[in-house]
Amino acid sequence: MAQYDFIAGEIIGFDKPYGWTSFDVVGKVRWLLCHRLGVKKLKVGHTGTLDPLATGVVVVCTGKKTKLIDQLQQHTKEYVATLQLGATTPSYDLEKPIDATYPTEHITRELIDQTIPLFQGEQWQVPPMFSAVKVDGKRAYELARKGEDAELKPKLLVIDLIEVLRFDPSSMQLTLRVVCSKGTYIRALARDIGQRLDSGAHLIALRRTRVGDIRVEDCLDLPRFESMLNACRSDEDKTNK
Repeated sequence: MAQYDFIAGEIIGFDKPYGWTSFDVVGKVRWLLCHRLGVKKLKVGHTGTLDPLATGVVVVCTGKKTKLIDQLQQHTKEYVATLQLGATTPSYDLEKPIDATYPTEHITRELIDQTIPLFQGEQWQVPPMFSAVKVDGKRAYELARKGEDAELKPKLLVIDLIEVLRFDPSSMQLTLRVVCSKGTYIRALARDIGQRLDSGAHLIALRRTRVGDIRVEDCLDLPRFESMLNACRSDEDKTNK
């Protein structure tokens, strides 16, 4: 890790584990670096929230590179998403239990191949209620968890590419690759696809595979990052003896 200067600033891609928030990743990285560098404070931030039930790329900036966060947030994202057709949840994913089921007998691969391309290009999308979108100064998810309704305004976004990777008619599970702009909610996309198929859908798996030029296969996981920091400390200790 000698080639890194975390105080001057670094941009690092991490593969976020399932169940962690993006802020959990930032907090862990900050703690590890402060402990390793012997400092009390260090600027650390991420360039785009990834839901706790998703895995994949979270880009973390340290030191002076945190000034680039707004710029980096504009980068294109790529996801692999698996949808369960025929059922919905209030959160559009597995955070909440199924609240309604719908017919799926009419859904064929041919219908899916006709429907999915309709979501490519500019799209108006209403964000999920279980999201960080602000409504009258409050986060939408705070209102949703209190059972309060709020009208969320649709946002214009761009889906550069959407393609079918797999469709299992026996389980009615559909896996897609999506390349899209900032602000795209894949959970909301699942909702909209379900409606367009004259059924319902919710997200059961999501992996962010790319942010800009940073691909998930090139990212660090947190245990590896910690091991690298520890190895660097061990090497320095040997050098100083």
